[in-house]
Formats: sequence, structure tokens, C-alpha cells
Amino acid sequence: MIDPRMTKLADVLIGYATGMKPGEKVLIEAIDIPHEMTCEIVKAARAAGADPLVTLKSNTINRELIHCASETQMELIAETEALRMGKVDAYIGMRGNPNIAELSDVPKDKHKMYQDNVWKRVHQEIRVPKTRWVVLRWPSPSMAQQAGKSTVTFEDFYFNVCTMDYARMSKAMQPLAKRMRETDQVKIVGPGTELSFSIKDIDAIPCDGKLNIPDGEVFTAPVRDSVNGTLQYNARTIYQGVIHDDVRFEFKNGKIVDAASTNTKALNEVLDSDEGARYIGEFAIGFNPFITEPMLDILFDEKIAGSFHFTPGQAYEEACNGNKSSVHWDIVCLQTEENGGGEIWFDSTLIRKNGLFVTDDLKGLNPEHLK
Repeated sequence: MIDPRMTKLADVLIGYATGMKPGEKVLIEAIDIPHEMTCEIVKAARAAGADPLVTLKSNTINRELIHCASETQMELIAETEALRMGKVDAYIGMRGNPNIAELSDVPKDKHKMYQDNVWKRVHQEIRVPKTRWVVLRWPSPSMAQQAGKSTVTFEDFYFNVCTMDYARMSKAMQPLAKRMRETDQVKIVGPGTELSFSIKDIDAIPCDGKLNIPDGEVFTAPVRDSVNGTLQYNARTIYQGVIHDDVRFEFKNGKIVDAASTNTKALNEVLDSDEGARYIGEFAIGFNPFITEPMLDILFDEKIAGSFHFTPGQAYEEACNGNKSSVHWDIVCLQTEENGGGEIWFDSTLIRKNGLFVTDDLKGLNPEHLK
């Protein structure tokens, strides 16, 4: 018997997240997820009159492909996957991962080869700007372990988060997007953090389950050379299979001039990937009421209620500050009272304190209103 939660999630992905219509084409990229879930998405797509295309992948095989990669091999993969991505109207990426550190021993130059070829050409240049897309993880014992939960409890949490009323959240986030579009100066303060930058004339994009699930953020980008001060992150982060804690950046005129973490050498190797990696490509405020603590999975962590993330690397085209990079590394800072608190100011107005919105137009994003 099919788990009814799978059917409900498939309906969310096809009916709401990608909004598939008769005659449209959708690419389902399933990486280490149960075939039953892939089949439920296929059935939901056909019920909507859409034509599904399925690609099955494995992180174990992906590791081997990247670990022994050559330029010609990466070009071949990029050319093939770009052709496929260019044929569809929408993309659903379901990504399981039995081992979050599967890519941790892949050499940095091989990671960069993959990023510069496959990721940039297929995802940055085609999927993100030219398709309707949604990306989500699949629950596994490894993820449950990351979250410090039993497998059963984590699965219940996962399906509650992923099938919440995103349409309701969408309405509640519009005033925040409006405020961000009208703001020039942003100031963020908290333990170890005193940061200022401008977001003037850069669009603000509400994320309401149409790109990522789980969702619950509004993102923009700082004016590239406007960032000054220090930022102390307090959520663990993982990049290219390497875990970092206590990430700290010092900025001068937009550039990260000093960077440290529990793995400072690996951190700076990423930031030295290219010129844009030391500049910020995204600033976002998170408010998903069902996600309250980090679990070392960025699709969840960046949506934590009372958080923000400040992202070294590539800016999104929808809210572009001109920064270009092969890196896009979302790193999260929690500002809830139990995590040390903090404030976000837009121009001269305090809009969030200790993780809770304080202005009347934004209080609808606080957890008691969204659950």
C-alpha cells in the first residue's frame, strides 16, 4: 500500500509547486528516493495532463563521476543534461542522501569542474531562469540523525512541513516583500554581529513553495560593495561534504576580507574559488513556523522561523546585484531569544527582534499566525 503522505506530497508538487497544465512537460530528477514516490509524482503529472520525464540518479554514482572527472566528461554530461532540461516546462528535483558526507573526499578542483560545467550550464543558465522548478530533500535515517530525531518522528515532521498551507503563507509574506523593495539601508545586530548594507533598487522575491519545499523566506541581495561589518553565524553548515561551525566573516566594501570557522582552511578554499565567492549574492529572511532548529540541511535550515541567511557567491537573476560566482553557499544565523537574539532594522525601523516581527504589517509571519 502506498503511504498516503506520498500521494499528498506528489499532489502539492504537481498541482501547487509547479502548477502543471495539460500538454506541458516536467522533468523529475529522483536521486536516492523510493521508486514509489517517483511513481506517485508520475501519476500526479499524468492526472494533470502533463508529460513526465524521469531521470534516476545515485549519490554514490555521482561521487564516482565527479571524483574521476575529466573536462571532456563534464562537458558531455553538461551537454546531455542541458538538452534534456531545455525540453521541459518544469523541473522537480527530489534528492535523497543516505550519507550527507558522500562528496567530502572529492578533490576541490573536481568540485569546481562540476560546478563550472554541469551546475552552471544546466541549472544556473537553464533550469533556474527558464523553467518552473521545485527542489526538495527526501527523508532518510541519515537526515533524522542530523536532526536528532527518530526516523518515525522525523518523517512526521517532514511531511507536515512539506505539505503545509503554502498558499496561506504566500499571502502573509507579501508585506515583507513590499518593505524590502522600499528599503535602502539594512542593519543587523546580534552576538558577534554588527552588519550594515544597502538593498536599494534590488527586487525582493517571496518564496512560497513554488521553488523549494519546504519554503518560507523572502530574499533579495545587497548592493555588491555596500556590505560592511562583522557577521557571526550560529548554525552549522555543510559545503562540498565538509561541515563548518562558528563561521565568522568580516566585510569591507562588500568583500569578505577575513573568514574563519571550525575548518578555516576549507572555508577559505571555497571563498577563493573565484572573485565573486568573497561577495554576497543573497540576503534572505526565514519564517517557516514548523522549522525551529537547524538540522544541517540547507533547504530546511534557511527557512527556520526567526532566521536569516547571508550567502557568499552567485546572485539570483530575479534579485541580482551583479555578483557572479560558481559558489552559492547559504549560511544561516538564528536570532531567536534561545539562540542569543538579535535585531533587523530597515532604514530607521526595527522590523524584527529576537526572531519575531514587531511591525503590525509583518506580525502575520510570526509562528502563531502561520501554524
